Amino acid sequence: MAKEEAFHHRSTLKQKHKPFKRRFATKNTLRDKSKGRTQRAPIKGKVQRKHTRADRRNAVRTEQRKKREQILMSTRIFSGRHRTPKIVAIIPLCSNTNTQSLVKSLFDSVEEPFEGSPLLNVSRFKQTLQLVQVNRNLLDILDVAKVADYMVMGMSADVEVDEFGEHCLSAIQNQGHAAVFPVVQGLDQVAAKRRNDVRKSLQSFIGHFFPDAEKVISSDSTTDLLALLRVLTSQVPKTIKWRDTRPYMLADKVEFAPSSENPQVGHLALTGYLRGSNLSANRLIHIPSFGDFQIEQIDNVPVSMEHAKGNEIEEDDEPVVLDRPTAEQDSLVASNEPDQLNNEQTWPEDEEMDGWKQQMAKMEEEEEQMASNGKRTLRVPKGTSAYQAAWIADDEESDMSDSDEDMDDYSDASSTGAAEDAEEYEDIQLDAAGNPIENEDEGEDEGEDENLLSAEEEAAQLKAYLKERERQNRDDLQFPDEVDTPMDQLARERFARFRGLQSFRTSPWDPYENLPLDYARIFQFENFKRTQQRVVRMCADAPAKAGMHVRIVLKQVPVQASLCFTKDRPYVVFGLHQYEHQMSVVHFTVTRNPEYTEPVRSKDPMVMHFGFRRYNVQPLYSQHLHGGATVNNVHKFERFLKPGEVSVGTVFAPIQFGTVPVSLYLPSSKGTLPTLVGTGSSLEVNPSRILAKRVILTGAPFKIHRRSAVVRYMFFNPEDVNWFKPIQLYTKYGKVGHIKESLGTHGYMKCIFDGPIKQMDTVCMNLYKRVFPKWNTSLWSEHEQTDEQTQQWVGPATEQDVAMDI
Repeated sequence: MAKEEAFHHRSTLKQKHKPFKRRFATKNTLRDKSKGRTQRAPIKGKVQRKHTRADRRNAVRTEQRKKREQILMSTRIFSGRHRTPKIVAIIPLCSNTNTQSLVKSLFDSVEEPFEGSPLLNVSRFKQTLQLVQVNRNLLDILDVAKVADYMVMGMSADVEVDEFGEHCLSAIQNQGHAAVFPVVQGLDQVAAKRRNDVRKSLQSFIGHFFPDAEKVISSDSTTDLLALLRVLTSQVPKTIKWRDTRPYMLADKVEFAPSSENPQVGHLALTGYLRGSNLSANRLIHIPSFGDFQIEQIDNVPVSMEHAKGNEIEEDDEPVVLDRPTAEQDSLVASNEPDQLNNEQTWPEDEEMDGWKQQMAKMEEEEEQMASNGKRTLRVPKGTSAYQAAWIADDEESDMSDSDEDMDDYSDASSTGAAEDAEEYEDIQLDAAGNPIENEDEGEDEGEDENLLSAEEEAAQLKAYLKERERQNRDDLQFPDEVDTPMDQLARERFARFRGLQSFRTSPWDPYENLPLDYARIFQFENFKRTQQRVVRMCADAPAKAGMHVRIVLKQVPVQASLCFTKDRPYVVFGLHQYEHQMSVVHFTVTRNPEYTEPVRSKDPMVMHFGFRRYNVQPLYSQHLHGGATVNNVHKFERFLKPGEVSVGTVFAPIQFGTVPVSLYLPSSKGTLPTLVGTGSSLEVNPSRILAKRVILTGAPFKIHRRSAVVRYMFFNPEDVNWFKPIQLYTKYGKVGHIKESLGTHGYMKCIFDGPIKQMDTVCMNLYKRVFPKWNTSLWSEHEQTDEQTQQWVGPATEQDVAMDI
């Protein structure tokens, strides 16, 4: 009998428990995961030393020491024998605010005599303040707010802040600002029972714009003024990142030496304290309203605040040359010269040669006819002078691209085009020499100008124009991008520049395809962020350090730049980083001002405050994707700037490193304040960003049978149906389909969808075309404006200004 074997389970059926992963299941690890912390992956190929408790303590001490050094460096320039004064801007918000009286009160609070100098040496706190007074001029207020360390808002206890004051507060709030301290004048003249209510009212008003503002300070109380000075001297100025990453200066002294060759240009010497970052002589200096200029040399002019007599700046030592430009100095060339011969060269075909031969024969016939008759007819706009008519050419092919884009926006204007052309143009006779031949009837009416419109006619035309813009804006909100197919023109010719995309986000689109000639004039970076980091790091090695009292000598500066320097207006200059003078395609985010309700159209002229620079621009608007760029970097073009949404503006402008504030102003034609249209910040410098204008062609279902339907009114001939057959269709109720075949001769077509459609549904087809900004950006110059345009930026005069005028 065989021996019985003991029963046992097979090893393959034995269950093995999953080992406990203690390294990933501790309380600290789970807590870090819940907070979103990630562990750094170990570096392969290197032996990692285990960090002990002493190593961690040393790392913490090192970080603390670095932070202390940063704080000391930020405050060191404001202390010591050669300390830099803190800039305190005195801004009047009310019409009766007296800034000079406010400055005198600050001097009296520390028992210092006020002799007209803006420097207040507070020996008690070992600090120096530079009190900068500005008039009620919006440009001056914005300029001084860009460089101020602190801002004192002057208000009145009996007069409310007017419209100009609120406009200034909104503008300062949008561009970034330093710490704000509200000060009220005339509070002692208010009844004692109402003083607390006046303080609360002013505190509530200023807190609407600046929630971090301190309590309202009375200028009639010496205790309050001393507390204000203690805060100004003890606090560290608030950091404004876009300003502190570049050098800037509030000039105390401006000297001009004209050139021997041309007295209208020469050397301009700017003396003042250098702030922000360090400056090199190889970089450029930007003067608002005048542009960028090269540096001749930088001199160190040290001063001593402790031995200053009468609070005046006196030179302590002889000036020392800090830096002179080298061969690596930045050039003033802002754009490239496009090479016309660098395009693709192909040998013309026989058909093209025949066309050119016919055109040349026609031109020869016209020349022979003109030589025989001595006369020719030229079509020019009404009111064109003889000199202008001699320069007008018959060939206007260069304007075809602009007219084509305008036709996209105004597709229904073809019916009225003939009438408008007849009203705006006229035919004139030219002799063989090109001089216009006047008719006898015109000689009799030479003194009468029939082309001038009366005031009533101009007002009626303006009212009709604004009404048409309002209608277009309303239609764009209700039926965005929908365009009717013209019946008198083939759709494949009307939309020849458009294309269809299966997916707006992922379908490929070459960003360097069919670029305009203006794109050959701009600059593009291979890696913009890396270039920005390198350029900003270069400032650390510059010889002129922040906090020095220097003299910057600029060359080839117009004489008007020196004439703008006055004691009652701030003279602010900024240093540029490398490459910031070159032109490129600049994008910025913009949000509409909710107080402005008029329609804002793409290409509308605006005055753009772009950081420390101002330009005349005509931006294009597009959608802003909060999740980042799409796969193909295609963004939908917007015809109007929509309220309540963040859009992206695109212009040709000089390169700007870092994020700077952007404000769009619409100049007023009625002498009132410029209107703040929108605010935002710079986004990127990227010529590869594609702005695609969308056009939606719509059709109506005629007959429906299950998934198939006969659609009409989208096209009006079978050739167009076959041309657009590959493009996908969709309906407003979410169905997707395509064109199967053409039916008849009137543009009917049979379409197949992914499900049954309804009779009330609308069939749509999307077409896209890339649009480009125009090369129309120019520097906004105050001295080039008329007196009426300049007066728009000035508010009502204060009592101080009226007294000075008297």
